[in-house]
Amino acid sequence: MSETAPRPSSSDNFLLIHAFGKPSGSPLLAISKRIADAGCNLAEARVSALGSELCVLALAQGSWDAIAKLENALARLERDGDLRLGHFRTNAHQPQPTLLPYVIEVIAADKPGVLFQLAEFFAGRNISIEQLHSSRYRAMQTGADMFSAQITIGIPNTMHIAALRDDFLEFCDGLNLDAIMDPMKF
Repeated sequence: MSETAPRPSSSDNFLLIHAFGKPSGSPLLAISKRIADAGCNLAEARVSALGSELCVLALAQGSWDAIAKLENALARLERDGDLRLGHFRTNAHQPQPTLLPYVIEVIAADKPGVLFQLAEFFAGRNISIEQLHSSRYRAMQTGADMFSAQITIGIPNTMHIAALRDDFLEFCDGLNLDAIMDPMKF
């Protein structure tokens, strides 16, 4: 008689879901309904309008059986609806007490590659990007095409903050980016 491994507890089962659809189709409503119907909890969610699509990122949490039920419901939803879906199992976010949260804000004339250069700067220093929101817009006053980014980073607590700030501001000056780097205050 072979023993089977015990299934993980409900707090150990997570499904990361991404959905894209028209705002009129309410992707958040469709996804959150399937999560609730499967007996899962919605642990985290992000919703954003990008182009003409509404994008939903959702992290569902539940028992092994509830997550399996949710996976089946999502497959049916994608077949039957106007949503483009993807999902996969993942783990809970692990606390990282050795990382200090800092907020970066950048505004500049829009030009190709700005976001890549910012990401490359942080990656080259083993600094994680925890959250990011960037956009292009036309300045109301002048009509200039502008770039804006708000980035939350995790700086290793062994890193010298003043030296990093100096390097970052020098990097931004070289690219003609107006930027600030401040500790997250909440």
